[in-house]
Amino acid sequence: MNIVLTGMPASGKTSVAKELEKLGKTVCDTDAEIVNRHGSISSIFKNHGEEYFRNLETAEVKRLSQKHGVVIATGGGCIMRQENVKLLRASGKIVYLRTGLETLYNRAKGNTSRPLLSGDTHEKLKKLYDERTPVYERNADIIIDTDGLKPEEIARKITELIQ
Repeated sequence: MNIVLTGMPASGKTSVAKELEKLGKTVCDTDAEIVNRHGSISSIFKNHGEEYFRNLETAEVKRLSQKHGVVIATGGGCIMRQENVKLLRASGKIVYLRTGLETLYNRAKGNTSRPLLSGDTHEKLKKLYDERTPVYERNADIIIDTDGLKPEEIARKITELIQ
């Protein structure tokens, strides 16, 4: 069974995945896989658009969901496609790292690697938060409130909940 990490951009998916790796888990990150194969996410968005990126993301989800016993850290918008949800759910447990809007904003401001947050980060983040939160909550097998927790604490919590 896989552990699938979902959540908003800057919710800590990659950091928590690194902590799970320290605990002996094999980690696959959909965004990192796309970058390794196709270049930076910003340039993919700029040159090909979001839909093209989402198709690459779905191809990675299909590939990674065939693995067993791994941690899959997904991009923030990955769970918005029902096809991705079905694939990920069939391969493991979906863990939503629920993070407050202000925490997300403080982590994301000034970061230019997130194309959907360029410009007015606070307004764009709020819009994404309002759109995505119900989808994350509806599709999660486990919800972990991350505000005030360190990545290693979240990783320990996940391993306790998924045995």
